[in-house]
Amino acid sequence: MSEKSSPIKYFLSGGFGGVCTVLAGHPMDTIKVRLQTMPLPKPGETALYGGTWDCFKKTIQKEGFRGLYKGMSAPLTGVAPIFAISFFGFGLGKKLIKSDENQVLTKLELFAAGAFSGIFTTSIMAPGERIKCLLQIQQGGNVPQKYSGMLDCARQLYAEGGMRSIYKGSVATILRDVPASGMYFMTYEWVKEVLVPQDANAKMKMVATIVAGGCAGIANWLVGMPADVLKSRLQTAPEGTYPNGMRDVFKQLMEREGPTALYKGVTPVMIRAFPANAACFVGFELAVNFLNWVAPNL
Repeated sequence: MSEKSSPIKYFLSGGFGGVCTVLAGHPMDTIKVRLQTMPLPKPGETALYGGTWDCFKKTIQKEGFRGLYKGMSAPLTGVAPIFAISFFGFGLGKKLIKSDENQVLTKLELFAAGAFSGIFTTSIMAPGERIKCLLQIQQGGNVPQKYSGMLDCARQLYAEGGMRSIYKGSVATILRDVPASGMYFMTYEWVKEVLVPQDANAKMKMVATIVAGGCAGIANWLVGMPADVLKSRLQTAPEGTYPNGMRDVFKQLMEREGPTALYKGVTPVMIRAFPANAACFVGFELAVNFLNWVAPNL
């Protein structure tokens, strides 16, 4: 990332990068949520989905390709400000850590700046994730749909429990996003630093951006996956299922399924992580270069 770019440019470019992320990665996100939240089979019953491919195949058969993009309106509406705020927080975090403009940040300082950005995004991320997950777990076909769309879902949640219901899972979202964002930005900067020599041409820099962005996405989810599983279950459960929040979700999950359940849905996450986040950082870098060209003093 350009060290000369202001937090404002990070904000605008991050928003564009976020839109690129959703368009590239939402189908696998839908598969992830459905695997994470499917009910446990009773003795003698088969599981609703046998795995990533089975879930993908059944979704296409019942709902068509549109089923893979179910709930996309929520993240697409919120993603521009979410990624804008995330990249802004990272840019601001770097600025706060630096004692002078020419200081090169250590990997730990880059992690801290990235983690700082994770705090910024929760106010938008938590309700968007809640609505997205509820829409994604709705089955297609002839099954009656509880929610007709993003706005209807938000309206019903507000009627059920006010803003508290809409923001259900906020703590889980923070516990996921703060360490995951630290790994995300630190990994991107580190991999790009390793791949880009001093005399690199534009093509080499673009390849490095794609690889570094993809690696950043994988590192982000390796750290954030356990909290994401707990968040998905908490946010999609009927009111009153988990009175003590994340603690109850974690306790029940450990008792019934064991520690491996914390990485349930990891296959579609990792399939999605590389291309979605490569698209994000390519979009970000292109937007930064464009802004540096049209508004060098911004």
